[in-house]
Amino acid sequence: MLTLLTNDDGIFAPGLAAMERALGRLGDVVAVAPSTEQSGVGHAITFLTPLTAKQVFDGSRLRGWAVDGSPADAVKLGISQFLPRRPDIVVSGINSGLNAGINVLYSGTVAAAIEGAFFGITSIAVSLEWDEHADYDRAAAIAIDVIAELLRRSPPAGSLFNLNIPSAALAGRRELRVVPMSTARYGEAFERRVDPRGRSYYWATNEPPPPPSPSESDVTALAAGHVTLTPLDYDLTHRTAIDTLAAGAWRLG
Repeated sequence: MLTLLTNDDGIFAPGLAAMERALGRLGDVVAVAPSTEQSGVGHAITFLTPLTAKQVFDGSRLRGWAVDGSPADAVKLGISQFLPRRPDIVVSGINSGLNAGINVLYSGTVAAAIEGAFFGITSIAVSLEWDEHADYDRAAAIAIDVIAELLRRSPPAGSLFNLNIPSAALAGRRELRVVPMSTARYGEAFERRVDPRGRSYYWATNEPPPPPSPSESDVTALAAGHVTLTPLDYDLTHRTAIDTLAAGAWRLG
């Protein structure tokens, strides 16, 4: 099996290296990732300027390519230019920090997995709760167990999954919850400050926190210390509104 491995933290991120080691259990791994951190860029792509890429080695072993672009750029280039054949799966991560709730919409990690799904390839985004001393190898061991089980279940080609691992799951008893993505709004506030030259600037505070949810979601399950798995879909169509909007004639002009 051939895996295209990417991320949004950059080709030299420790989470990528840990995931690369773990994925070696499943077969060949080629890393194609941004040359620098691209957190929060969402599904941005580069098309007004050319992309550059260079090979990255571990000693004499070719690890893959560092792409001077976004996570989505890295996946597109990896599949179309660098890999010896079409990969069997795309894995994005391990990201340093959870990608749950509405953060999924901003995440470069998830966007890279979405790009893989665009190509009809089963794709998984993997994120770990932020910790300055995070144990990425233990998180990768959990992730590879989940990925192996997903593949055993033979999901349709192009399936897309978001896997999040809280710090609590690294130390204690681990349970996995298959849960929906929370859509609760949070983190709307900014703190206004003044720089030494008297100019105002604004720093996002992530306040207020997500409100209590009446049903289980990725956010609530992670807060309870559970590993979460969410199947995603990039089709943004609000299907229940189509028939309502299509009813009756639309007169233009």
